[in-house]
Amino acid sequence: MKRRFGIDIDGTVTRPDTFIPYLNKAFQLNLTLNDITQYDFTPFVNVPKETFAKWFLDNESAIYAESQVAEGAREALHHWVNAADLFFISARNSRLHSITEKWFTENELKYHHIELIGSHDKVETAKKLKVDIFFEDKHDNAVDIAEECGIPVILFNTPYNQDPIPDGVIRVNDWEEAKKWVDSWLHTTTITG
Repeated sequence: MKRRFGIDIDGTVTRPDTFIPYLNKAFQLNLTLNDITQYDFTPFVNVPKETFAKWFLDNESAIYAESQVAEGAREALHHWVNAADLFFISARNSRLHSITEKWFTENELKYHHIELIGSHDKVETAKKLKVDIFFEDKHDNAVDIAEECGIPVILFNTPYNQDPIPDGVIRVNDWEEAKKWVDSWLHTTTITG
């Protein structure tokens, strides 16, 4: 029986700095990834939440279609494609499914299932899909999934997720570190079904 990997897309499989050039251009800023010290962009763009929400809605399709794959992600996912079912679980709205699927195909990324839930609350979806491990960049998601699902969560280290982490959340700097940890985990754990 194969294990099931739950994998976030944005900031995890895509580069965590994906949105920054778009924010800089639209709002005449000069942000770098190190400037983004929290997950919510609105404090950095200095416009009302409603204005930013409209801008995001108007631009998200193009941003997602043009996103760059995080270094090492493709290789790690290809490495695991026969050892695990790769279930991508994203906060993206379900209306973006065709754009997302096309992006996976164009970037030669293997997957078994894509679930766009339109919410950052991924716990119920992780439970429903019975994933055995999760890959995430959003701190509170990582903590909630680890604690409520009782599974390991790989948290990709970024300036916006620096709060302390509990046991069960494993902070990694890149996909190479994630691959080493997960390969060891795959080798030393058994599936309980």
